[in-house]
Amino acid sequence: MKKVFVAGHNGMVGSAIVRQLKKQGGVTIIVRNRNELDLTNQSDVQRFFAEQKIDQVYLAAAKVGGIVANNTYPADFIYENLIIQANIIHAAHCHNVQQLLFLGSSCIYPKLAEQPMSEQALLTGALEPTNEPYAIAKIAGIKLCESYNRQYGRDFRSAMPTNLYGPNDNFHPDNSHVIPALLRRFHEAKLANAAEVVAWGSGSPMREFLHVDDMAAASIFVMELDKATYEANTEPMLSHINVGTGVDCTIKELTETVAKVVGYEGNIVWDTNKPDGAPRKLMKVERLKALGWRYSIDLEPGLENTYRWFLANQSAFRK
Repeated sequence: MKKVFVAGHNGMVGSAIVRQLKKQGGVTIIVRNRNELDLTNQSDVQRFFAEQKIDQVYLAAAKVGGIVANNTYPADFIYENLIIQANIIHAAHCHNVQQLLFLGSSCIYPKLAEQPMSEQALLTGALEPTNEPYAIAKIAGIKLCESYNRQYGRDFRSAMPTNLYGPNDNFHPDNSHVIPALLRRFHEAKLANAAEVVAWGSGSPMREFLHVDDMAAASIFVMELDKATYEANTEPMLSHINVGTGVDCTIKELTETVAKVVGYEGNIVWDTNKPDGAPRKLMKVERLKALGWRYSIDLEPGLENTYRWFLANQSAFRK
């Protein structure tokens, strides 16, 4: 039976991949929490791979956060992500793991990239300053995969998701992404019967969102494609592929939809002194569609699913 290591299994993406793999069956899933394996420690990671004889790796482990977190902790974001990626990818190679899927982010593309953003847009312009250290770490992960493929003939692939949301997201009031931040903010406003909720920025930027269960399904789909089929739909030595819906909305539309899902009926006030980030971020997903995969969860039902999970698990969240 194939042995599959899911690095970052407690995170939003990693936990979704584990759920999908369990549904499909036919594999032995290997996971380790931080107390069992420090992914920033090279010798520990090497020892782990030597002991486990792994066949496939899903590299979902990462330090992640929203605009505030990226602005506040840039050194943490670039260092931790670089070292985790380097340790796992190199250990996979050293212990003859032929298949690895590295999970990145749409922030790898230039701030003013032509929309929708194609895989070819990588390294064609300046990055969004608010999360540049994180983006550079993710670009390095892609290039690590490409380099091991080139030099050693490995089959290391990279999937670049659009903005993700869903169960097991981070709902911290300061360090979370836009959807969990809004869900929590509107939920607490509803409980407090608050007259208004303040939303950041102008509401005009456009964003694309993908439910994490769709991301997990896409990840397994990309991993399991035979090498000839995958390479026929990529440019030579281009290891990464976009994963998204190909559909976006304004932050204002998103915010109003979240308020509807939560049942908040007060006013929404926009704080235009807060940063907007990139004006638009839409992924070009024709390559993945051509390979035979398409998303299945629309935004509003996906938000409803996420809010139900939030309600069932809110006692466990950090204050």
